[in-house]
Order: sequence, then C-alpha cells, then structure tokens
Amino acid sequence: MPVIDPVPLAELPPALAASVERGRASRMLSSTIPVQIWAHRPEAAAAWLNTLEQFYVNGCLDPRLRELVRLKIASITKCQACTIARKSDDVSEEDISCLAWNDARFSPREQAALHFAELFGYDYFDIDDRIHRKLAAHFSVVEIVELHMFCALMLAGGRMTYVQRGYPEQDEAASSAGA
Repeated sequence: MPVIDPVPLAELPPALAASVERGRASRMLSSTIPVQIWAHRPEAAAAWLNTLEQFYVNGCLDPRLRELVRLKIASITKCQACTIARKSDDVSEEDISCLAWNDARFSPREQAALHFAELFGYDYFDIDDRIHRKLAAHFSVVEIVELHMFCALMLAGGRMTYVQRGYPEQDEAASSAGA
C-alpha cells in the first residue's frame, strides 16, 4: 500500500491526465499509481512524464536495449511496478530471468549497456575510462548520453516508487500488468 495517498485518476489535472493516457497507450506506463502519487505536484509529475516520453517516443536507443536496461535497473531498485512491467515484446522471459551483462544471449552492444547499467546502479565509482571506451566502441556520443540519462531516470524513478510503495498490490498488479 502506498505511503502517500494517490490522487484519484478522475481528479488529475487535464494536462497530466493526457500525459498518463499517452503513457499507457505507448506502454511507457504500466501502472498509474506512481504518477497518481506524484500528482500532488502535478507540474513536476508532468515534467517527469514528458522527460520519460522523450526516451520512448523520440529516443535513439532501440526498444529492446532500452527495455533490457530498464529491467536491469528495476532488478537493482527492487521496484515492483518496474519489475512486473513489460514495455517491449522484443525481450523474452528468458532474457529477463538472466540479465547478466556478460551472458552470450546478449549482443556485445547489449552487454556493454547492461554492464554500464549494473555499475550505474550498484557501483558507479567503477565507471571509469575503460567503461567509457567500451561504450564508445558500440554507441555514438548521442546514444551514450541517452543511456546515461535513461539509467539516471530509471534509477531515481525506481527508488522513489519503491520508497513511496507506489505500486499496485500483488493481486491488482496481476490484473493490470497488461494495461
């Protein structure tokens, strides 16, 4: 149960409600509960969603790679809403059950991104020139910047959602996972 009462969906300001609908339609949002909590600060919630939407609508990272990174970060933050959500059909349950950055199932590009995401979430002091050279071998500068920003947003969002308990109860989660 959330530690902050979510604002009812019917009471969201129109602009935020429109962002939520776009997010659900694009699969960017699998649960509205975190946004309903953030809706106590509707302008900030809308800004967060607009930033997130940029990655999903106008991002330069392919959907499979972005989903692998998102799920890697979710495994670190222990965010239930993030862990149960599926935002790309290009990632299999077998991929999700592994997510080890050095697993042969992942391409070298995916391995580099997963390794970076793991370090970003657990041990960011180990992100050194060697790691950046590894990224540069597989990604453009624009893609590296997006990867940094996406990891930061996922880490912050996952931790905030976990702390706020901003996820559906288990029985609700199972019924709304496809929504």
